[in-house]
Amino acid sequence: MANRIYDKSKNEYKSSSGPNIGLRFLYNTLVGRFFLKILTKPIFSTIVGFYMNSFLSKWQINRFIKKNNINMDEYEVNEYRSFIDFFIRKIKEGKRKIIYDSSILISPADSRVSRYKITKDLNLNIKNSVYTMQELLQDEKLSKEYEEGECLVFRLCVDDYHRYIYVDGGVVKESKKIKGVLHTVNPISYKRYKVYAQNSREWEVIETQNFGKVVQIEVGALCVGRIKNFKHNKVERGQEKGYFEFGGSTIVVLLKKDTVNIDKKIIENSSEGVETIVKQGEKVGEKVLD
Repeated sequence: MANRIYDKSKNEYKSSSGPNIGLRFLYNTLVGRFFLKILTKPIFSTIVGFYMNSFLSKWQINRFIKKNNINMDEYEVNEYRSFIDFFIRKIKEGKRKIIYDSSILISPADSRVSRYKITKDLNLNIKNSVYTMQELLQDEKLSKEYEEGECLVFRLCVDDYHRYIYVDGGVVKESKKIKGVLHTVNPISYKRYKVYAQNSREWEVIETQNFGKVVQIEVGALCVGRIKNFKHNKVERGQEKGYFEFGGSTIVVLLKKDTVNIDKKIIENSSEGVETIVKQGEKVGEKVLD
């Protein structure tokens, strides 16, 4: 089944293919869900990661490039040692236009973004799954600070650039790693599982220069054994924060009430269940003026 998505850079809607036959089997059949209990365990992703990080996986690179129509002219020339070495490839300088205007909120990654409003009782309705801030962050005190705030979900597909950046400069105040399982972040999984509250994830609280106290959360996904975050205390807008190893993943950004006006097109699309394609460094919102 095809879904609609909106390409912000081209200002056009287009169809997006639905989940592949393998995911439909895993999430929509009794037998598939039996195997899913095994596949979502971190140990499975560790085993897959071991293979993908070995020279034995190199043969998959060219097939992956062709299947996903990846423009390799955008990336640094390299002799890849493994599939993961290829997957975490670096983009050439200047191929992503980072907006440095302090009033603009930027996307942390190439992705498909959706906007959700955090309710007064700290609930978050994402694709018909109701989360609480407490489930997402596992920190009651921090959760309460985002009452009636904004939540942006940046979903990365396998063909996206899997390195991500800080959305603004500032100081990292605290961080946390949460162990969990590893469901796919494809929307097919939302019907049965609270993916973002169950998956392995890491978050940082950043006291930003322009948007107040922002939480940036990296969420792992099926076959993504590692979220690799670099350790920083003071950070700059557009600075590389880390990368995902293999597979589609997600970044969630939480913003306090009355700090950012999210792009109207993103709000409109999200209300209709349509994801908006954005590139790393592209505008997704604007600072609320004092």
